Amino acid sequence: MDWFVLLSWACIVFTVGMFSTGLTDLKKMHASKSANNIQFLPFLTTCLNNLGWLYYGLLKKDRTLILVNIIGALLQVLFIIGYLNYTKEKARVMSQTVAAAVMLVCSWFYFNMFVPSGETKLNQLGLTCSLFTISMYLSPLTDLVEIVRSRNVERLSFPLTVATFLTSSSWVLYGLQLKDNYIVVPNLPGIFTSLIRLYLFWRFSPVNQSSPSYKPLAI
Repeated sequence: MDWFVLLSWACIVFTVGMFSTGLTDLKKMHASKSANNIQFLPFLTTCLNNLGWLYYGLLKKDRTLILVNIIGALLQVLFIIGYLNYTKEKARVMSQTVAAAVMLVCSWFYFNMFVPSGETKLNQLGLTCSLFTISMYLSPLTDLVEIVRSRNVERLSFPLTVATFLTSSSWVLYGLQLKDNYIVVPNLPGIFTSLIRLYLFWRFSPVNQSSPSYKPLAI
């Protein structure tokens, strides 16, 4: 088994592991029969992100991208259905889901009707997916500022931070092997934000307590 095949499997394993952390939220919702204190938009935006990269993988005929994003999209759909089942704000959640579906259909229509096939479509789609992924990685930065102010890391998940770091790093290496900047660039912020989170755990986690201030994710 050569280096690229190992790298491909690392991308698959780490990424599916990162997506699977949402099973913890699903387990909490099932146990409490409630979606309180669980955010819905990360499930929805991750699903859109998966579908965008799935389309990119299909155009590029990259089986690693295809497999990872099929699994990711299916998991996010499962989380969305679970959230809809347990939330008390069904109208708001449904309106956000419908808006996302409309945006997805409009994007598909645009890329298939107005963008020429071939490299042009691949480049435009890659740029769109890259910008969307970068915005997802950078969106929690405001939370990190608040954590620095409060010196409290309870809202952070250490396993998810490690999973994000491994996932982003493996995709950067994968993109470098393919010489595909649309894969490399959007994963660099994932490494950057993960390193910041790891530093915050080191800086603000209490060291004299018998148990950590964060709870490991039970998958």
